[in-house]
Parts: sequence; C-alpha cells; structure tokens
Amino acid sequence: MGNWNVRTTSTTSPLRYVVGAFCSIAVFVVIYLFSVRTLAGQTMDQLAFDGAEFGRRSVTPFTQQVLDALPVVSVIAGAVITGILTAVRRNVRTLVVAIGAALGAVLTTQLLKGLLLTRPDLGVDGYAGNSLPSGHTTVAAASALAVFLVSSPRTRWLSALAGTAFAVVAGVSTLANGWHRPSDVIAALLVVAVWGCAGGVALTVWRGDDATTMKAPPAAGARIQLKILVPFLVVAVSAFLVTYFRAFGTTPGPLIAYIGGVSAIIAAGFAVALTATRLFSRLP
Repeated sequence: MGNWNVRTTSTTSPLRYVVGAFCSIAVFVVIYLFSVRTLAGQTMDQLAFDGAEFGRRSVTPFTQQVLDALPVVSVIAGAVITGILTAVRRNVRTLVVAIGAALGAVLTTQLLKGLLLTRPDLGVDGYAGNSLPSGHTTVAAASALAVFLVSSPRTRWLSALAGTAFAVVAGVSTLANGWHRPSDVIAALLVVAVWGCAGGVALTVWRGDDATTMKAPPAAGARIQLKILVPFLVVAVSAFLVTYFRAFGTTPGPLIAYIGGVSAIIAAGFAVALTATRLFSRLP
C-alpha cells in the first residue's frame, strides 16, 4: 500500500474521544451491573473462575511468574520505551499526558475496587468481596497505553497490537491463577480505555490549532487486529449463550465458561486496540 500525506489538525475532532470515553463507561457499567449485581452474572462469572482449574494444572507456573514480574516489568519496560519514543519524537507534552493517563487509570481502578464498588451476596460460592476491576490488568494495560500515546501515527497500530497482547496475557493469567474473574479483567481494560480517551481530549486541546502533515496510518494494522478479534469474539459470544442457558441447569459446564471467559478477555482487549487505532489514527 503506497504512502500518502494528509493535511490535518490535532483539534479536528476532540468529540470522538469524548464519545469513546462515554461508550467505555457505559459498557463498564453494564458489565458491573450484570456480572456483579445479578445472580445470573455472578453465577456465570464464577463458573468461568471454577473452570480455570482445568488449565491451572498446566499453566499455573507460567502465570504465577507472569503475575510476580508484572508490576516491575510494566513500570520499567513502559518507562524505558516511552522515554525512548519521546526522545526520538521530541514530544514532551505527549509524554506528560501519557503518564497522567496511565496513573489516572491505576488510581481509578484502586478507588473503584476498594471504595466505590460493592459486591452483594447473592448466594453464589466464591470470594465474597469485590474484585472488579483487576489491578494487575490495569497496570499492564496502563503501561501499554503510555507507549501507545507517545508512538507515531504510523506505528501506533503496532503499539496497540503489542500492548494489547501484553495486557491480555496479564489478564488471562489472573484468571488462570485464580486471582480474578473474567469481568474483573474486562472492566480493567475499559478503565484504561476511558483514560486513553481522556488523554486524546487533553492532547487535542493542548496542541491547539497546530496543523501537521502526517502519513496516513496503514489499513493493514487494523485488519490484523480485526482478524484476531473476530474468532475470539465468536467463541466468547457462543460460550456466553451456552453458559447463560445452562448456568442454572444440572450440567453448567465450567470448562465452557472458562473458555468463553478467556475468549472474552482477548476479544475485549483487541476491540479496545482496534477502536484506539481508529480514534488516534490522525493524532500527531
């Protein structure tokens, strides 16, 4: 695909980030209300959590190592990569916004999980306290967000792809290791998505009417993300329907719920990545 230039301004459509933030918040609220505040949601989430036992026998050593190293790796790797990209692009303002968005996401998750959100006792076995959103997933995704924001428009899709893979591995590891339910992980990705959109608003306002000339982002990047998203989305939806209609039957199928939960985490991650690639495609 040939390269071509597009004349644009960084303030063309800040509204897109506001809409993106509100959509992310709306999805977050729906997930919380269903997965945490309803009997069906709690039952399905717990089935996926119980189903993780099937994979825990073989992947626990790996997932434990991932979770143990995650905070340090996220902070150090994120700081190094964002520092290098900022030095190359000489864009300190974007770095400030990226750090602010990442910290905001981490603090928001702790505030929501520890103080604002509650989990009612509906008679479902499992951890009674609220665990939504996942802190480890938030840290991984927030680190990826910082790298994404400071990346150039031409490579932002690649940052989204690699960062999402990193965050998804972290999220799936928390499920496989028995730390979190699927809804906790997806909620964490949405918290980071909200702060990513807030960063987009900040960058468009901060830059003013500074016009720039940039290369159009490659459409191949979005296609790659879409090819990863679709099959996992199909599996997630199918498993959700099967689990939903069998959740109160004699054979609930925790393995199906677990596969669906893992697929839902991956699908959610790449849905966020694809949306971010589209939203930030013209931001310098």
